[in-house]
Amino acid sequence: MDQAARDNDIALRMSRRIERLTLAFGSIAALAVAFAKSPRAGIGIGIGSLLAWLNYHWLDQALASLVTVAAAQEGSPRARVPAVLYWKFAGRYVLIGLVVYVTVHYFAVPLLAVLIGLLALGAGAMAESLYQVFSGSA
Repeated sequence: MDQAARDNDIALRMSRRIERLTLAFGSIAALAVAFAKSPRAGIGIGIGSLLAWLNYHWLDQALASLVTVAAAQEGSPRARVPAVLYWKFAGRYVLIGLVVYVTVHYFAVPLLAVLIGLLALGAGAMAESLYQVFSGSA
């Protein structure tokens, strides 16, 4: 296996671990808050962590597509980026905004709980970073 394939494999495994850790931390926090504070707050954290996971997943897909397009057009004097990539980058924020609005406005879920759920991605990324440092995988 050449170096580029090895690096790609490491990046893919890291990305999948971040996704799993985001969902795990979000689920644990949602259950803990649902029992300790209120079910609505737990649902808010759960929705926020699902949005964080979806945001990361779509960002990962869009960046992979962008790298593929860039590699295919290498050496071309006029590189062209498909419009769907712009929508993938911008659409993540539109979707998050709409879901947060509907969740808070129509289902009376605390806004702070949804925002805390969105932080699950940061927790997952930090846990993966610590894993990389202490396992020597980096």
